[in-house]
Amino acid sequence: MSRFEEAKEAYAAAGVDVEAALQKLAGVRISMHCWQGDDVLGFDSDALTGGIATTGNYPGRARNPEELMADIRKAYSLIPGKHKLNLHASYRITEENIDRDAIEPKHFEAWVDFAKEEGIGLDFNPTFFSHKNVKDNMTLSSPDKDIRDFWIAHGKASRKIANFFGEQLGITALDNVWIPDGTKDVPADRIGPRARLKDSLDQIFSVKYDRKNVADSIEGKVFGIGVESYTVGSHEFYMNYAAKNGLMCLLDTGHYHPTEVVSDKISSMLLFNDSLALHVSRPVRWDSDHVIKLDDELKELATELVRCDALGRVFIGLDFFDASINRIAAWVIGMRNMQKALLYGLLTPNKELKEAQDKADFTAVLAGLEEIKTLPFGDVWAEFCKRNGVPVDGKWYADVKKYESNVLFKRA
Repeated sequence: MSRFEEAKEAYAAAGVDVEAALQKLAGVRISMHCWQGDDVLGFDSDALTGGIATTGNYPGRARNPEELMADIRKAYSLIPGKHKLNLHASYRITEENIDRDAIEPKHFEAWVDFAKEEGIGLDFNPTFFSHKNVKDNMTLSSPDKDIRDFWIAHGKASRKIANFFGEQLGITALDNVWIPDGTKDVPADRIGPRARLKDSLDQIFSVKYDRKNVADSIEGKVFGIGVESYTVGSHEFYMNYAAKNGLMCLLDTGHYHPTEVVSDKISSMLLFNDSLALHVSRPVRWDSDHVIKLDDELKELATELVRCDALGRVFIGLDFFDASINRIAAWVIGMRNMQKALLYGLLTPNKELKEAQDKADFTAVLAGLEEIKTLPFGDVWAEFCKRNGVPVDGKWYADVKKYESNVLFKRA
């Protein structure tokens, strides 16, 4: 009997159908963020501004669309299944001299062609940072109408592009709005900027698109670099705006107080919303966007999605950028860890544990949650990798090192 067959028996004894778990996992598309490959620089700016920072100088950063696509393709070859690619507007591919308020679907056709070749979907984000029109840390909430109008036009153009992605690929594209607006010190006026942000969003979302093509989300934050005292787009602002206007909230795991956990928020959000979006990163004392580990909170977050039967209602995307390590390895580690966490949740006897909780048998709940930790999870994960034709753990890194030697280290 193989190790996988033994694992199936062990999980069956705990009340888990391993084959059903693998089938469900195979249907989950995770959105891999393009900006890990080039340190968030994009193709229309030379430096990061607006509260975004990347640290490290590991060699081999992608410098152009061809290099970035090659690196993404290499990463996908080491990740089980077919997924999505998350693009920022700053990654347009064109020789035209245009600004962000004038971007069109045609400027992203190369990405659509790439997605069709890879069999993946695309998500999109307007880029409200690293631009001369981020004035005094303000964009959509700026007191300067010309600044607001520029970014409103950018937001509208971005939604049109996301709709184009959905139409072309037949996979719903998530269009997510995050802005860096806020103040370093305590503001004299909190409601004014938020009123302007509300009006700007009203204009951006005035055009209605088919939900099959594009899904809209808005992303809050507790604080950031340069906006330590006041964030215009707070969680409370966006939750209320989303509820009133039929939009999705996007929860970024790095955008909360260090003592908060997103896993505890998911069930509440799903009770009052048809769908939800996630950006999964790993904060270290602040929103530092480290590569995600298979840690307790990641497993709890993924298990909560399974417990809530929400895998078909949640857009899962990754959002980290580490320039101190091999960037392709960062993608592979993060994507595989997100899949591992989901598999861990799918291999948890959630029905039996819920029944025990409802009977107030909390001893059984604790014992059950602890005992699943020693079941042969790794053997099931290895089988999932084999079925998808990618290397098992311990085997993929050699491929990355070979690519690093032959390709990455030869970049200037």
